[in-house]
Amino acid sequence: MLIYQIYDTLLGKMLIAADERGIVHLYPAHRLNIENMEQGETPLLRLAAEKLEAYLGGKGDTLRDLSLSPRGTDFQKQVWQALRTVPYGETRSYAWLAQAIGRPKAVRAVGAANGKNTILLAIPCHRIVGADGSLTGFAAGVDMKRKLLELEGAL
Repeated sequence: MLIYQIYDTLLGKMLIAADERGIVHLYPAHRLNIENMEQGETPLLRLAAEKLEAYLGGKGDTLRDLSLSPRGTDFQKQVWQALRTVPYGETRSYAWLAQAIGRPKAVRAVGAANGKNTILLAIPCHRIVGADGSLTGFAAGVDMKRKLLELEGAL
């Protein structure tokens, strides 16, 4: 059972949900279905909310050490693990990400896996940009991607 809480942030209402292993979702609340989740508060949810607030307050990569419990295919998890290596304040391309997982021809598949990430910011998919530096694709919207990259000083 996932336990969730919705927090007001500079990005709007963000839903943070966790299972017994770690954070499963850190995502705009209006974009997730809470039907199979139970609202509540746990120490991990409070810690994640505090770290999110610090990140949005410009305190750096405060979400890096959160316990995560991503849900996806093995390929998606491989992509998401590689995403966690992109440093705060920097961007990488989809081609770089495909190369990082040893699948240089899988650029589109990497992009699709990037789009399935529901642990935004802790798995920093917003740091992946087009080969020309364009702000292509972001499940939470390109405007939010721009704000996050500006916050990190990457734009």
